[in-house]
Amino acid sequence: MKDDSRKKAAALHYDHARGGAPKVVAKGRGKMAERIVEMAQKNNIPLVEDRNLVQMLEALELNTEIPAELYQAVAEVLVFVYRMNHKP
Repeated sequence: MKDDSRKKAAALHYDHARGGAPKVVAKGRGKMAERIVEMAQKNNIPLVEDRNLVQMLEALELNTEIPAELYQAVAEVLVFVYRMNHKP
């Protein structure tokens, strides 16, 4: 039986200059998820916890743009990150 209670993580990259949709650049469970979070923290990359979104992102292939169905959820994450980066 698979343990779905393990920690999950996914990382997105969005290149504003290139345009297009954000891409899934990392994903994993357990130790790999911990490593993704650790790397984000070391590089001052904002973290957002959203179990439903990470579940959908982990189903995607690495280095592929997110599908249109996820635009709204990812846009909310990007707005959160933008606000975090532009706090006075």
